[in-house]
Amino acid sequence: MDIIVGTAGHIDHGKTALVRALTGTDTDRLPEEKQRGITIDLGFAELELGDARFGFVDVPGHERFVKNMLAGASGVDLVLLVVAADEGIMPQTREHFDICRLLEIRGGLIAVTKTDTVDDEMLELVTAEVREFVSGTFLENAPIVGVSSRTGAGLDELRTALASAAAKLTTREDDCIARLWIDRSFAMKGFGTVVTGTLATGKISESDELDLLPIGRKVRVRGLQSHSRKVNTGHAGRRTAVNLAGIEHHEISRGMLLAEARVLDPSQMIDCHVEMLSDSALPLRNRQRVRVHIGTAEVLARVAVIGNVTIHPGENGFAQLRLESPVASIFGERFILRSYSPQETIGGGSVLNPAAARFRQREAPDLKSYLSSLHASLNDRSGALSAMVSRAGRHGATISELRAATGWTQDTLKNAADELFSQKEIFLFGSVYISAAAFERLASDVVSTLEKLHEKDRLSTSVSIEKLRSSAMRSIRPEIEEAVLKKLNETGQLSVDGDGISLAGRAAALTEKEQEAFETLRKTLADAGLDVPKIDETLQAVAASSGVDPQTARKLFQQLVDSGQVVKISPEFAFSAAVVTSLIEKLRKHAATIPGRSIDVPTFKAVAGVSRKYAIPLLEYFDQQRVTVRQGDKRIVL
Repeated sequence: MDIIVGTAGHIDHGKTALVRALTGTDTDRLPEEKQRGITIDLGFAELELGDARFGFVDVPGHERFVKNMLAGASGVDLVLLVVAADEGIMPQTREHFDICRLLEIRGGLIAVTKTDTVDDEMLELVTAEVREFVSGTFLENAPIVGVSSRTGAGLDELRTALASAAAKLTTREDDCIARLWIDRSFAMKGFGTVVTGTLATGKISESDELDLLPIGRKVRVRGLQSHSRKVNTGHAGRRTAVNLAGIEHHEISRGMLLAEARVLDPSQMIDCHVEMLSDSALPLRNRQRVRVHIGTAEVLARVAVIGNVTIHPGENGFAQLRLESPVASIFGERFILRSYSPQETIGGGSVLNPAAARFRQREAPDLKSYLSSLHASLNDRSGALSAMVSRAGRHGATISELRAATGWTQDTLKNAADELFSQKEIFLFGSVYISAAAFERLASDVVSTLEKLHEKDRLSTSVSIEKLRSSAMRSIRPEIEEAVLKKLNETGQLSVDGDGISLAGRAAALTEKEQEAFETLRKTLADAGLDVPKIDETLQAVAASSGVDPQTARKLFQQLVDSGQVVKISPEFAFSAAVVTSLIEKLRKHAATIPGRSIDVPTFKAVAGVSRKYAIPLLEYFDQQRVTVRQGDKRIVL
C-alpha cells in the first residue's frame, strides 16, 4: 500500500529533523536551506514499514513559504502534525492545520517533538494543549506521540502509530484518469527532462502519451520511478518521477499538470463551494482578489459571489473564481483560498464546475440551485451525473464534455450512467446524454411547433426539417434530433418523409377553388406525357384558369410532389409519376435486347420519343435514382 505523508507545523518545530530520524534522508536539499537551517522548499523521503510504503513530503514551516507548503499538501493521505514540546501551538501550526482540514486530508497523527528539552510536567501540558486544539477535527482521536529526533526516544512508537494509521486508510479507487500535479522539474544527465509529483489519480505507464496542462503540449513517458525504483507503471497515491520526451525541463514549472491525453480542458472560470475559516481576518466579497491554491498551482483570481454580497468568516457559500491564468481542475477537487495581501489563509472549498461560464446576478438563484445539487453529490457519482445532464437541458452533454468536467474514466462514467438508465432518468444517443425530462419537453415542443406551422400554412401537407431546426430544434445536436423524430414517428404522432415532417393524419385543407386547381394541375401533367411545359409555365396557366394566385398554385404543385403523384426531375421539368414509371419499364425492356445494356443519348431519345431538351434532364435524374449508371458518353441501364 502506498501512502503519502505530509508534515505540518510551525517553523523550527523539528519537522525535517523528525523525517530524517525516521527515514535517514535529509530533505533539505538546497544550499540556502543548509546555510540558514530552515526548510524553504519541499523535501521528499521514503520509508517502508511492512507492506506499507510511505512517501514523506516535508514542507516549510515559515509563514513566507506557505505557498510551498500548499504545493506539498496536494495529494496527501496522512498528515504528520508536528508540535515542539518547548513551544506548543504556534501561528503556523494553526494555519497548516487549517489547510489540512480544508483539503479534507483523510487521517493523520501528531508528534510532540523535542521532548528531551522539557520536563514531564511541561510535556503533559503541551500534550493536553494539542489534544484540545484538535478536538472536533479529523485528528480528534489521532495518537499523540512524544519524540526526540536527537536521542531517538519515541521513534519506534511513532513508526507503530504510522503503520496503524495507514491500516485504517481505504484504498484509493482507480476511477479517474491519470493526473499528476508537478512540484519539481529538472534535467538528469543521460535521461533528459524529469518531473516529480504525487500521482493523484489513475496510472501512468511507459510510452503513454500525456497532456501537459495548461499549456496543452503533448509529451511522451520515456520512463518512471517510484520510491527510487524503476517501474513500468505508476499508480495513484505514489510519489512518482516521470522521464518525459518531447520537452525541455525549463519549459515546465511547478503547478502544471500531467494528465491523460485529450480529456481535460483548462479553464479560467470555476464555480465552487467555499468554506470560510471562522477565525479568518477577511470575509469573501465580490470582486475581491484572492490567491487560489489547487494541486501544486497558485493562481490569482477575482471572486464573484453567487447569490450573496459577502460570505463571512465561518460561513459557507457558492462563488465563481475568475482566474487570471487557466487551470485544469476537475469536479470535487479541493482548493485553498488565501488573501492577496497580506497573504493569509482565509478558506477553501471544492470545485463544482471546472469550466464555468460567466453568470449574471439575475441568474444566481438558478445557478445556486444547480451548484447545491452538485455539492450534495460530491460522493454520489450518479447524482452528480444526473445534475450535470439535467443542467445541459435539451442540448445534452457529450461523453467528452462530462469526462472533461469530472476526470472520470470511461468505465466510471458508464457505471454512474447505468444506475440512471435503469431508473429511466437519462438517455444516451450516440455520444450524447440527455435527461428524460428534457427529452420529453423537446418532443412536446416539436409537436406543438408542428401544429402551429401547419395552422400557419394550411396548404402544406408537411413542414421542412429546416423550419423545425430554426424553431423547436434550434441548436439541437444531430443525435438528439434524430432520436426525437424517431420516437414521435414510432408513437404515431408524426410522420417523416425525407426532409418533410407532418403530424399524423395531417392533410391539406383546400377550398373548392383550390381543389379544382389541384385537379387541373395533376391532369395537365398527366395528359402532357413526356412533352411537358416548364414548371413555371404550367403553374402560371393553372393559376390563370382556376383563379388562384401563383403562390397557391406552387404549393399545390408541391403537394403533388410530396404525395408522389408528380416527379420533379429538375428545377425546370416535372412529369406525372405514372409517365416516369412507364418510361423506366420501357427503357429496361429495350436495354435487355442490347449487349451490355448500354445506351447513349441518341438511343435514349429514340426509345423515349423525346428531344434533347427532355432527354438530358431525364437521364441525369435516372443516374441519381440508380436507374442508369454513366460510363463516359454512355449509360448502363440497371
